[in-house]
Formats: sequence, structure tokens, C-alpha cells
Amino acid sequence: MRLTDFWTRLEEAFGAAYARSIAADHSFGELGNRTINQAIAYGIDTATIWRAVVAAYPDRVPSRLR
Repeated sequence: MRLTDFWTRLEEAFGAAYARSIAADHSFGELGNRTINQAIAYGIDTATIWRAVVAAYPDRVPSRLR
């Protein structure tokens, strides 16, 4: 998944402002307790990051974005 596709999906699922907040503030256990921003900087694949987001927010991410 390209980085631009990742951000598009995240913003579509959560809205632009909340998506950026989640990216900066929520630590995901599946990403080594990193935030999205930290995981991207660390070099973790965006598809892996997206799967962690979907697992953490299953009711928030529409099935068409999974």
C-alpha cells in the first residue's frame, strides 16, 4: 500500500483531524507500541500499519476500506 493510499483510507475512516490525532497519539501494540507516525518513520510497511488500525478500530473502519 502506498503511503498516500494509507493516509486517504485513514482520513476517510476517521476524518482528517481525528486521523492525524490518532497517527500522533495512539500507540499500537501490534506496531511495537509505536504510533502510526513513529511506525512510518521506523520503516514499517503501511499495509502492516493499516492492519493494526483495523484491528484496533474494527467498528470504525468500513469493510470497503479493509
